[in-house]
Amino acid sequence: MGRRNRNRLLVPGARQGMDAFKAEVMRQEGYAVDPNRPEDVKFEVAESLGVPLQHGDNGNLTTEDAGRVGGKIGGSMVREMIRLAQQRLTDESNK
Repeated sequence: MGRRNRNRLLVPGARQGMDAFKAEVMRQEGYAVDPNRPEDVKFEVAESLGVPLQHGDNGNLTTEDAGRVGGKIGGSMVREMIRLAQQRLTDESNK
């Protein structure tokens, strides 16, 4: 039985923008990302971390390993969001 994706965005239609943001951030981190399939970057991240993530059922994956993959991606995205917000604040204060 597959896991249902509980990752819901609050803004309807924001998925495409978030996927594009994820692809760009992970590309900047040095990962090869197909902009049409940004979700696939998790497999490349998992491989680089030595986590045995595979397509389909990952019931044998530990919570720690899953967190390492998600944390690498999510942490990179959060750092970039903070950087962008700080840049915007600096730009606005210089006007």
